[in-house]
Amino acid sequence: MVLVDSSVWIDLLRGLDTAQTRALSELVTANEAALAPVIYQEILQGAASMERLDKLRATFRTLPFLLPRHAIETYAAAAELFVRCRQQGITPRSPHDCLVARIAIENGVALLHDDRDYESLSLAEPALRFHPV
Repeated sequence: MVLVDSSVWIDLLRGLDTAQTRALSELVTANEAALAPVIYQEILQGAASMERLDKLRATFRTLPFLLPRHAIETYAAAAELFVRCRQQGITPRSPHDCLVARIAIENGVALLHDDRDYESLSLAEPALRFHPV
């Protein structure tokens, strides 16, 4: 299983041909692509209409979801990652990226992304692994 960030799902929905979207297509075919709730939210909130929202909801809710392992501790660990980044001179653009990284780590899976912030996060969190593209 591979956790796929919204950056790649959105590129796929836009019809972009990138190394990441090609890797995602392979993962979907192999039933190995997973979401986290926050990624699902990011995808859905990009809908331009309620009709599009309903279509996205129907498509994405059939995929496997990886959940935070702890109701509170996961969020505290994501905040800790954000602070460790700032202490190293790295300011993540989105705290959601810290949460996605933490969910990947807790579930022992690699992350497929197309967002430069994850490369910076991995400097502060060596346990963060990436799916090769």
